[in-house]
Amino acid sequence: MVEPASVEHDAVLLAGGRASRMSGIDKTALVADGLALSDHAVAAAARARSVVLVGLRDGRTAPDGVVVTREDPPFGGPVAGIAAGLVAVPEPAPWTLVLACDLVRPERAVDALLRAADDTADVDGFVAVDEDGRRQPLLALYRSSALREAVQALGDPTDAAVRRLTAGLRLVEVLLAAGLCADVDEPADAARVTGTSGLLD
Repeated sequence: MVEPASVEHDAVLLAGGRASRMSGIDKTALVADGLALSDHAVAAAARARSVVLVGLRDGRTAPDGVVVTREDPPFGGPVAGIAAGLVAVPEPAPWTLVLACDLVRPERAVDALLRAADDTADVDGFVAVDEDGRRQPLLALYRSSALREAVQALGDPTDAAVRRLTAGLRLVEVLLAAGLCADVDEPADAARVTGTSGLLD
């Protein structure tokens, strides 16, 4: 085990989903504990050397120091978002944190993931696993070189499955405590997180 700050990494934060099950609202604008979910994601990436926010919708702004970019085409899926985020970091750190911006409590989740990461391990990354044993590839720390090679080998990333991107990577599973992988996928999730519609004005 190492302290989180000792794993040098960049962060690619994915905010570009369509939210089709939620009538297309901007899920990352939902507010929990006084912050939009996208801002919680930025806070979770505070130890990253470079932070890239991909797919932030028009009219929203990112905190100072955060690079904002967009996948091409817009709403091209998470793999397209990852590809766009990597392009925005021309001189990458050894590791890259990939984080979806619809997680409810990403700060604790990322802290647990980084604490489990071993910078000397001969692996391609560390992927969070929820209490039901499901891998969460959008809550993961990847070796930057391996992730970039996987994106390049994939070809066109538009609408590609994340599982296909990561299929050839050697990943260590990191079991997280119950609830740390919780995200917002449906209106009921939003109501539970915010207590209201939770949308920013």
